[in-house]
Amino acid sequence: MQKYTTIARWYDAVSAEPVYGVGRRCAVPALGLRRGDRVLDVGCGTGLNVPLLRDRVGDEGLVVGVDRSGEMLDVARGKARAAGHERAAFVEADATRLTRADLGAAGLGPSDDFDAVIFTYSLSLMSDPGGAWDAARRLLRPGAGVAVVDMQPPTGAAVLLSPAARLACRVAGSDITARPWVTVEEDLHDVRRWSLRGGHVQVSVGRLTPQGRPGRPAPCARGG
Repeated sequence: MQKYTTIARWYDAVSAEPVYGVGRRCAVPALGLRRGDRVLDVGCGTGLNVPLLRDRVGDEGLVVGVDRSGEMLDVARGKARAAGHERAAFVEADATRLTRADLGAAGLGPSDDFDAVIFTYSLSLMSDPGGAWDAARRLLRPGAGVAVVDMQPPTGAAVLLSPAARLACRVAGSDITARPWVTVEEDLHDVRRWSLRGGHVQVSVGRLTPQGRPGRPAPCARGG
């Protein structure tokens, strides 16, 4: 996490958003958010998802970003204030141990559930992505929307770019082989997948299913 603390002010400039922004631009609309929804953004960093989410949930909705780096959150708060996003809150917490008590500062009551959660290039950074998913799942209402955007080595014709992709992930501290969406999909139904940027960017969106029911992933759509 230290590297993100150090580069927080410059993160947006070095995050390769022209390459990786396609994942968030695909996932957020696919969540099917409505005005007034409450959305949890886990591993929100500098808040790159916030404008997209706020456009969907409106002034009546709430976006809560969670990140371990207070410096990254300071940048996110500044951007939200500048854009007039008053209903965006940011919580400094370890996503693998996230509880309702951690979210008290965001103005949520003990019984308030989220309508959706999004993980954007964050689960593959964590030492315990399954723990982060378990923690977030306990904060969701039944049928909540779930989106995972993450990375894997490029495939097909783009496999020649695999060394560069692996290097970028190594520098960022991501595990390019983690495939965290696979674990999350076990608890979802109506799953849709997109394989973008030569298979490097993977997007999985579904609905939280009652515990014990298998997910039902649909065939992968390709683009990018």
